[in-house]
Amino acid sequence: MVRNSLLRRRQLMLGVGSGLVLGPLMSARANTYPTRPVELVVPAAAGGGSDALARAFAESLKKHFPQPLLVSNKPGASGSIGMTEVLNSRPDGYKVAMVVTELVILPHLGTIKFTHADFALVALLNADPAAITVKADAKWNTVEEFLADARSKPTQIKTGNSGNGSIWHVAAVGLEEKANVSFTHVPFQGAAPAVLALMGGHIDAVTVSPAEVAANVRAGRLKMLGVMSDQRVSGWERVPTLKERNIDLSIAAWRGLGVPKDTPVSVVDSLREATRKAAEDPAFREALVKANLGYAYLDAPDFNNSIRSQNELFRLIVRKLDMKS
Repeated sequence: MVRNSLLRRRQLMLGVGSGLVLGPLMSARANTYPTRPVELVVPAAAGGGSDALARAFAESLKKHFPQPLLVSNKPGASGSIGMTEVLNSRPDGYKVAMVVTELVILPHLGTIKFTHADFALVALLNADPAAITVKADAKWNTVEEFLADARSKPTQIKTGNSGNGSIWHVAAVGLEEKANVSFTHVPFQGAAPAVLALMGGHIDAVTVSPAEVAANVRAGRLKMLGVMSDQRVSGWERVPTLKERNIDLSIAAWRGLGVPKDTPVSVVDSLREATRKAAEDPAFREALVKANLGYAYLDAPDFNNSIRSQNELFRLIVRKLDMKS
């Protein structure tokens, strides 16, 4: 009996002692994040805007983060495949998602089971507004002329987008709502095919980003009538915003970073600090300019506020899409 009692006491003492030792060790491990490369999951194919942004950011981050950021492309289902993979991963900061605009569109369509609230957001890195673009020889030279014609010919103007439920589809629907017009929406497998269809005369307009029509506008094949942003876009200062034309509509495709919401705060904070430094690096901004991508940094609190505001806007617009499954 005495021997057993002594054994139990020794076991308890060892248990307490090991707890005292393991506690600081576990804390130290958390404080040394990251100890291995971090994967950045891009929910889009290689070669597109999201991929270009991710690789520019990964290059800039090298100077501000102790481990490499490895870009992994996981396209499909309007970005939901890549974002789902990160949400299903261990919340330890070693798998980061590039979160995209569809995060606040797809839940209202009923096509995904998660929302922005399932992510701990790190930062916004980029935003590109929708732009109304037509052929260079089109009869419309202003937004007013384009919309007046659309009102006089309901559903006759064919507007191309990057797929049903995509941000550029939502942009065109938002324009319909705000300007009291009606288009025939023509979906394509991405913005590039829509632009090609416009140049071929198969559709009348597109509502994609300035970056996606930039080369053809500069070459004189297309013309931009207006942008859906609060301010005129750098490099396109001659193109008016819709708000200047008394149409209260700002819609942009954006890209940022997020991790599963249960990720330790210390890890999220490490990512936020390194991201801020990388985003402020002149080389990163220069890379975005070369890729015709808009710089739009917001730290986590402001990014969260922006998403909450957009979530309500998209909820209202999606009602008209009549695509909820």
